[in-house]
Amino acid sequence: MKSKLQRVRDPVHNLIEFDRSQFEQALWSVIQSPPFQRLRRVRQLGFSEFVFPGATHTRFAHSLGVFHTARALMRVVRQHISENSGNQQFKEHQAQVALAAALVHDVGHGMFSHAFETVGKSLGLRMAQHETVSEEIIRNTEIASVLTKELGSGFANDVADLIGRKEPGNLYDSVVSSQFDADRLDYMQRDRMMTGVQSSGIDLTWLLANLQVASVSTGADEDTTGSVETLVLGPKAIQTAESYVLSLFHLYPNVYLHKTTRGAEKVFGALMQRLLSLGASQEDRTGLPLTHPIIKFAKNANELTRALELDDAVFWGALPMLVEARDKEIQNLALCLKDRLLPECIDIRRHVERELLANANDNRVQHHARATLVCTRIETALKRLPESGEGSSTPIFLDRYDRAPYKRYQDSDTPLNRILLRSSEAQLTDMADLSPVIAAAETFSISRAYVFRGDTHARELVENTMRTEIAKGVQSNA
Repeated sequence: MKSKLQRVRDPVHNLIEFDRSQFEQALWSVIQSPPFQRLRRVRQLGFSEFVFPGATHTRFAHSLGVFHTARALMRVVRQHISENSGNQQFKEHQAQVALAAALVHDVGHGMFSHAFETVGKSLGLRMAQHETVSEEIIRNTEIASVLTKELGSGFANDVADLIGRKEPGNLYDSVVSSQFDADRLDYMQRDRMMTGVQSSGIDLTWLLANLQVASVSTGADEDTTGSVETLVLGPKAIQTAESYVLSLFHLYPNVYLHKTTRGAEKVFGALMQRLLSLGASQEDRTGLPLTHPIIKFAKNANELTRALELDDAVFWGALPMLVEARDKEIQNLALCLKDRLLPECIDIRRHVERELLANANDNRVQHHARATLVCTRIETALKRLPESGEGSSTPIFLDRYDRAPYKRYQDSDTPLNRILLRSSEAQLTDMADLSPVIAAAETFSISRAYVFRGDTHARELVENTMRTEIAKGVQSNA
């Protein structure tokens, strides 16, 4: 029976097609598997819909978009090798491994994605880390069966190995994992569209039209160890590439690090920690039955099958039971999420920068460094307070995050993870060296405390600690 061309309508890419080839038909079968279909029930942006009502798109849609974008990048690689190959051959197997990895790279995400991952890290749960779960799924579930049957016995392991690597190992890998990869190129467009944010647009058509492949040296200038081929952008795309880096950077303060979203994540994290703690031995206090997926995960957190039973729908469905829990902490935290009664944000960083700016003559670099130091001292002091922290009667949730606009070449072990531009026919230049705007951009940092509304004692603890540590910071600069 002749294979059927498959099409998916997508709001970002319009039509995403899977052709009649054995490879793409195998990937279409992967999409039909239960582990992949589960991604329909995992939102791409977790709790962002509390701020952006349209941000209800899923990891499922994003994964299809990443595959579609990776295929477009791979066409550039194929065309380059066919036109400039000499004795070099396009490596079909490596290309297919990379494209399959693009499709399934997020298959291991748990409910609310990175929010659940944070819980897993605090509790040391392997099956809450999406890279670990992704590798397990690709090697040991229906996805492995499909890939093995259609594409060979070692194919699933090759895909899992690629996803498990921290940095790209070759040109084909970089299509999936680098600072200019299919993942970023899809989620930047998708998240911008679904949140309604008008900034952070990118010109993907022009970027792809100016994408090239070039050979670059590995190692330091004085100690070159060889060369590797990587994707680079032509000279006509310099401004577009600069816009790409800045657009990604701006998505963090505007969307990913929005104070309300992060506050919801903190509540969810505290709730899940309490649930998993009690669910292991005192499930009767949680409000959930023994057969509930969250309780089953709490009792067997190292089992892949238990991790795969968790998704956003499971959590939202549990909320009516959680607000009736015998445990008061679970009850209160669940009610916060159910009715969007989220904690108030105290922006520590903003307070610190304002006070230090009024009392110092630092330049911008010194001011940023001093503010970071004072914020760290405030956070440390708050963590030491016996009456604060998760699980206390006066909970104070702390949120710290630092995001650099661009990972400069000295921070990466391979040129495959850099954005290189052809500034002339013979010269390749790192993005940070070519763009004074990127070179001068400072790390975006947040330092926040969250207290429940009406909890004047917790607010006073934060404000008193800030006053004390800011005064020390001002005095040390006098």
